Amino acid sequence: MAGFADFEMEIYLAGLAGRTPDLPITADGLERAAAKVMSPVVYDYVAGSAGTESTARANRAAFQKWEIVPRHLRGVSERDLAVDLLGTTIPAPVLLAPVGALGAVWPQAELEVARAAASLGVPMTLSTLSSTTMEDVAAELGRDRSTPRRSEAPGDAARGARGIGWFQLYWPTDRDITQSLVQRAERAGFQALVLTLDTWALSWRPRDLANGYLPFHTGEGLANYFSDPAFRSRLATSPEEDPATAVQLWSQIFGNPLLRWSDLAWLRDQTRLPILVKGICHPDDARAALDVGVDGLIVSNHGGRQIDGARGALDCLPDVVAASGGLPVLFDSGIRTGSDVVKALALGAGAVLLGRPYVFGLALGGSRGVLHALRCLLAELDLTVALSGHAGVASLTRDLLVRSRNWDQSAS
Repeated sequence: MAGFADFEMEIYLAGLAGRTPDLPITADGLERAAAKVMSPVVYDYVAGSAGTESTARANRAAFQKWEIVPRHLRGVSERDLAVDLLGTTIPAPVLLAPVGALGAVWPQAELEVARAAASLGVPMTLSTLSSTTMEDVAAELGRDRSTPRRSEAPGDAARGARGIGWFQLYWPTDRDITQSLVQRAERAGFQALVLTLDTWALSWRPRDLANGYLPFHTGEGLANYFSDPAFRSRLATSPEEDPATAVQLWSQIFGNPLLRWSDLAWLRDQTRLPILVKGICHPDDARAALDVGVDGLIVSNHGGRQIDGARGALDCLPDVVAASGGLPVLFDSGIRTGSDVVKALALGAGAVLLGRPYVFGLALGGSRGVLHALRCLLAELDLTVALSGHAGVASLTRDLLVRSRNWDQSAS
């Protein structure tokens, strides 16, 4: 039994003693509370999206187009939310999405996120643009948790287990630096490589432009570059001595608009890690990825951060699954609730990635806030699976859902 739903009764029992949660329960509540404590420019950076932010709204509206039809009397007291992902069993079909420059949100942010994720057995995907080096994050994920730290709640689901880490790659124009980043990730112990396809250039983001704010220009989020031997070899002086020149070099090599599908053969030669491609929204791209031998697909529009007016990511999911040729298909962009997870799984996703809600949890309490955001989502997922008449996520299929007749009104 997964036991994630036990968090619900834990909250109610605390209420009998006059204690109510000091952190919000909903994703929207986490965001509203975080907005009050975060720097306004950092909040805008996390919450904002491209252009009019219509794609971010489309991501949420896409979930309202589907309704769950529950079934009953099906024996659901014992439930199994575990899934096998690239040969590793995880306790629930949820991962943490890569988010860059988390150090602007909380000190040593990626280490805090790693602690929370590992305590629950939830895989963490580390961004290339992390504020802590990949080696330090991998060490935290690999730490023995038989003795909890103060920031870890007693009774966490995966106590004693070591964390699972994937490394997300932004492919630079410099192949030596690319090779170095990938091989460092493998040596550090990350278990998969996630290549993001949709961010070879930063989109037009009015909130950040109005604030004149890009965290990377202050060096935030560039720990993996500044510590990389290939990157450092391109500099006359070290990033510690001359950070401005190091930032300038990063800005010159970050995006690579020349890449083609055929380039993935070179990437495949650099590592033994499974490679997933993130940003797939069109079935032809799914087929192209299949042809070049990737190990998995992630349907994503970057949470609406890259193209204004793009299709909601969930709307893209069924066609990508149909074209995937049996490859694992994960889903990212717009997940906020347990029922969102259920809908994505029913439409063919093998697991989902959670982004902004855990970042807002981080802003409210470091690892404790991330853990709270995760436990809320997982408890709601567990309950939604059971109340819809299922004893596990393996039986969630398209038959669980119908198209809503009122989705257009609910999305407005």
